[in-house]
Amino acid sequence: MTAEQRFLLLLIVVGAVATVLGLVSKRARMVPYPVVLAAAGIGVGLLPGGQFPHIGGSVILLAFVPGLIFEAALTLDLTELRKRILPVGLLATAGVAITVLVIGVLTHVVIGLSWASAMLLGAILAATDPIAVISLLRRLRAPAGLAAILEGESLFNDGTGVAAFSAVLATIVAGAPSFGDAAIRFFEITLGGAAVGLAAGFLGSALLRFADDAPLEILATLVIAYGSYLAADLLHASGIVAVVVAGIVIARYGALSGRLHGSQLLGFWNLLAFVLNAMLFILVGAAVPATTLLPVAGLVAIAYLIMLATRAVPVYSLLALSDLRGASIPWSWRHLTFWSGLRGALSVALALTVAGATGVDSRVSVVAYGVVLLSLLVQGGLMAPIMRGLKIEAVR
Repeated sequence: MTAEQRFLLLLIVVGAVATVLGLVSKRARMVPYPVVLAAAGIGVGLLPGGQFPHIGGSVILLAFVPGLIFEAALTLDLTELRKRILPVGLLATAGVAITVLVIGVLTHVVIGLSWASAMLLGAILAATDPIAVISLLRRLRAPAGLAAILEGESLFNDGTGVAAFSAVLATIVAGAPSFGDAAIRFFEITLGGAAVGLAAGFLGSALLRFADDAPLEILATLVIAYGSYLAADLLHASGIVAVVVAGIVIARYGALSGRLHGSQLLGFWNLLAFVLNAMLFILVGAAVPATTLLPVAGLVAIAYLIMLATRAVPVYSLLALSDLRGASIPWSWRHLTFWSGLRGALSVALALTVAGATGVDSRVSVVAYGVVLLSLLVQGGLMAPIMRGLKIEAVR
């Protein structure tokens, strides 16, 4: 079988598996689709023969993540987000910093990773991905405010988390890792990405004024999503931050103009996000076989417990700080925010990019991938009973 035939076979298999898994997820309504995908990724990794081509982490990051991030930004409820901007902002900034530092310190002390590799693992696991949780919240008609906190945190800390990852990795590659150097790089990468995102967003908004039908709007938004990422990447800024900012600007333009909310445009982006999520987990299953997790299973379990315990620190402290009287963020919301800090597609893509990187402990990428799988299977799998136990079923 030629390389081209193997690639075509991969696309056919991924499409078929994603379709079957989607049907399974719809039958078992309380099992989030990403949880089913994570289980399928493990199954793909166990297949013998290595018939599927492996795709590098950088390609996955470039091809998959911008589309997923832009779709989340485009469908964000901006009105509700404005009401929850303080807790979302705290979780996406101070929360990310706390997560990176605490996971880094604990994995250095408990697991024995070097300071640089431990902080890199913390940065990989800093960004949450509660897409599965949001789907369940909507099925159960949970309060819009809770969904806004979870969606907003996920979207914004994707940007700050990747900026932190890029800063830590850059200082490691430079050969002289230090906190000061990483901090400076973080601000440079973040501000540069935000500037690119603003420029792309406003230029895209101007372009969309001339788009008078859905196909042109779809094409224009594709160019904005991937163009903003590429432009920031070429300038050594954060492509994710650029996509987040550009997506928010376009969503705001759509809200003000009454456009960009047609069924065709949103239907296209929903389908694209569905396909990208499905392909990503299955491709990763082929790239990182589950058998590679067996030698580090103990480390994965310890790292997962560290990540889960660390999640409690920013959630309970920062949500308390943003709601001193405890009137707008009920305790049930805080508990679910803690439990819904799933790690997903973005963390997997970042983990693959450091596999074999100079100066990075070889265990980092495998442990990170294992933690993501545990996060999806354990936290995602138990979301429905926990939501019922917390009685989060209020109609919006």
